[in-house]
Parts: sequence; C-alpha cells; structure tokens
Amino acid sequence: MTEIRTPRLLLRRWTDDDLVPMAEINADPRVMRWTDDASVHDLERTAEEIEQWEEEWDAEGFGLFAVELLASGELAGFTGLYVPGFLPEVMPAVAIGWRLGAPFWGQGYASEAAHATLEFALQDRGLDRVISISRVGDDASENVIRKLGMAPERETEHPVYGFPLHVHSIDLTEFQA
Repeated sequence: MTEIRTPRLLLRRWTDDDLVPMAEINADPRVMRWTDDASVHDLERTAEEIEQWEEEWDAEGFGLFAVELLASGELAGFTGLYVPGFLPEVMPAVAIGWRLGAPFWGQGYASEAAHATLEFALQDRGLDRVISISRVGDDASENVIRKLGMAPERETEHPVYGFPLHVHSIDLTEFQA
C-alpha cells in the first residue's frame, strides 16, 4: 500500500471509512465552487468517485490520496495525481490536484500534501513533468501552485463548461524537494 507521511499528514489509499467524510466535503458548496460545474456531490456520487480514483491507482500506479490528519485521524480531503483526459490539448500529461474540506483551509495542509505528492510523482514514480489545472479566480489553488514552484504554461477554456483555466507545469529539473 502506498503511503506518504509528512509532518502533519498521512497520504494514503482510500478505505470504506472515508466515504461519509468525503461525501460531507463534497456536499459543501464552498468546497465545490471551483470544480467542474460547481455542483455538490451526494454519497452515491462520492462512492463512484472514490471507486474511480482507486481504479486509476490500479491502472496507472498513481492516483488521488486520501489526506488524513496525523494528530486526529480526520479525513481532510484528497490530493494526488490524475490523467487530465478532459483537456485533450495538454495530453499526454499527469496533473496534480487537491480538494480539502473547509475546516482544513488556511492551515497549509494543501501545500504540504501537494508538495509531498509532487515529490512522489517526480522521484518515486519517475515522472519527468507534472501539470496543474486551475480555474481562473481560484486564488487559493493558485497560491498552492506558486508554492510548488510551477510555472504558467498556457491559458485555455474548459471544453465542457467554457470557463477559463490556467495550466501550470514543473519538470524534474525545476523541482526542489
């Protein structure tokens, strides 16, 4: 089982116990504001997502980690790697992403988890390049992207929803662990 420990977090594969807390995160409109069509996800849709995330782990050797607080054992959300097939113009690519529950915002957890995931991608999985895709206006995600040392690569639009997107990237030669 793939796990990463940081000073405050455990990044790990998904368990059945993660379904309800992740569904609670996905049911918060503040959390979902910057995702796809900004709709909240119910328990059934969250279960489908977690199943898809685990399938990506099996198929690709990477995926979205459940992010657990070491101090309390609480599920804070996810961070990890995915193939951004929804945006054909950036393919082939592996992207880094994250979603944390609102109670976990503003404490550096997203940056801590994303940095560990980026190190995992470039050093453990041998990827030579990782991208990040964010909606224009999502300043919190843009802040994490800057902290990762990712550079702007292009601006584009979401092919289904039409909103503007920023694409950033970093390669192995630019990454500082």
